[in-house]
Amino acid sequence: MAHDKSTLKPTEAELTLLNVLWKMGPATVRQVHDVVSSTQKTGYTTVLKILQIMHEKTLVIRDESNRAHVYAAANSQTQTQTSLIRDLITKAFGGSTSKLVMRAIDDSTSTEEINDIRQLLNSLEK
Repeated sequence: MAHDKSTLKPTEAELTLLNVLWKMGPATVRQVHDVVSSTQKTGYTTVLKILQIMHEKTLVIRDESNRAHVYAAANSQTQTQTSLIRDLITKAFGGSTSKLVMRAIDDSTSTEEINDIRQLLNSLEK
């Protein structure tokens, strides 16, 4: 079954595992499960099943050269975040980046974050 990579958005559970792989680099199911189970109650077989589905969806690549298969994220964290944000802007904000940004920035945004945003805007204008 051929998939168009651009249309495959990771689910919340898949994103959790992708975050582990982005942080750790290539890892076995056991290693991924150890990290995930430290913060949430998830069985080993659940992690295995999700990784197998992610492999079918081409969200991860699998090295089968060892007895324990090693999984790695197929795309970088930046690529995935950019794709998810574009999707969100299109679906929820009518394609308007400024509407997304205005919704994202609120009273809980720290002074440090606001300064980072200001610097980014200044650099984009140059």
